[in-house]
Amino acid sequence: MFKRRTFYKGLALFSAAGILAACGNEGDIPGTDGGTDTGNGNGDGAADGEEVSLAIMQGKVEFNAQFNELAQMYMDENPNVTIEITSVGGGTDYFTQLTTRFGAGDEPDIFSVAGPNEMEQMAEYMADLSDTDAAGAALDGMLDTVTEDDGTVVALPYNIEGYGFIYNMEIFEAAGIDADQIETYEDLEEAVQTIDSQLDELDIQAVFALPGAEGWVMGDHLANVFLSHEFNQDVNEAYNADTIEFERADEFQRMLDLQADYSIEPILSLDYSQQVEEYFSLGQVAIIQQGNWVYPTLEQMDPDFAENSVSMMPIPLDGYENQLPVGIPNYWAVNSNNDDATVQAAKDFLDWMYLSDEGKDFVINEFNFIPAYEGYEDMEIGDPLSQVVYDYSESGDTIGWIFNGYPTGFTNNEFGPNLQAYLGGEMTWEETIENSISAWESLQ
Repeated sequence: MFKRRTFYKGLALFSAAGILAACGNEGDIPGTDGGTDTGNGNGDGAADGEEVSLAIMQGKVEFNAQFNELAQMYMDENPNVTIEITSVGGGTDYFTQLTTRFGAGDEPDIFSVAGPNEMEQMAEYMADLSDTDAAGAALDGMLDTVTEDDGTVVALPYNIEGYGFIYNMEIFEAAGIDADQIETYEDLEEAVQTIDSQLDELDIQAVFALPGAEGWVMGDHLANVFLSHEFNQDVNEAYNADTIEFERADEFQRMLDLQADYSIEPILSLDYSQQVEEYFSLGQVAIIQQGNWVYPTLEQMDPDFAENSVSMMPIPLDGYENQLPVGIPNYWAVNSNNDDATVQAAKDFLDWMYLSDEGKDFVINEFNFIPAYEGYEDMEIGDPLSQVVYDYSESGDTIGWIFNGYPTGFTNNEFGPNLQAYLGGEMTWEETIENSISAWESLQ
């Protein structure tokens, strides 16, 4: 259906005006007038009462509980529809499990994809979603990456996300540090050393919690800051690149080293859940490298802490100070192998999730998403981390995501393990970079 290197057009920097259209900063949240009543479906699926089962597989574990709650709301409104959700992520390779399920004939009806390689591999299973209400409501630029040359839309964006250094404002204040004054690597290093010198007084264990067990934290997100401009912030350019040069390898190394040198130990056994729940949420570290997607977890752990004590700052990059990496993390696809009723029921659910009043309330207040769709103009952004992402998007001070353009298996099988070998002292930095370049070239 698609040809390699022509389908995924790439979205490096999307319009801030589009995000502004999605969310306002004031107004009542429930029962907004911008909603579309899609609770009863718009076709032959849930609308006619036929019994339909929807198996959903998706790669964002951090909103799994909320997603199941929303699905139950939909089932209560549509008793003929049964929804079962499988969420895979964190330290588990979602896409490998997805392809395994397809290979075994246990195909989900709705699934998530991220980046051109995943879309290329799943292209034959992705139904036409051009007729969905959600496709019609998507903000400018949000569908560029999932639109075929003939205009067919084959997936729908989850949301808009951003990441950086999430920090504990109370610890910063107690240490006498103003996060707004941190712009350069040197500024950050000084702040880190200041906090480190006061660990006992601040009653914390370390400055950072670097989850060395998670190759994606270092290989996707941290590396993206130092690789994005090498590919002109264009995921498609990365996808088409025969090699990678690591022009900013030295800056990448010093930022990784800074986190490692001032982190909870042992780094290589520290995973995502420990980083977010055990150490940051409980006030044992001052900074973690993560994105606004961690907010639901922080809120579950301690609502007052999440609401009043956390914020986020960019990862410093020479020449591009005060710029936050912002992008679309995943897209929803509907399995085209199904009968028409199941395909339509899947479309109906996605429309309802993003455009009904109940769904929009959940998207903003429970998922803590920054929506990629119109109809949220009178709704407040639901949490302080998403507000930071929104503010940077509004100002245009963003860095594009190119890691979704990596060759298949690059992070999980090559780059991530190389970085872990470096942290474990088994590989020099020069070997880490050289081996990763060779891996990129062999996988293309």
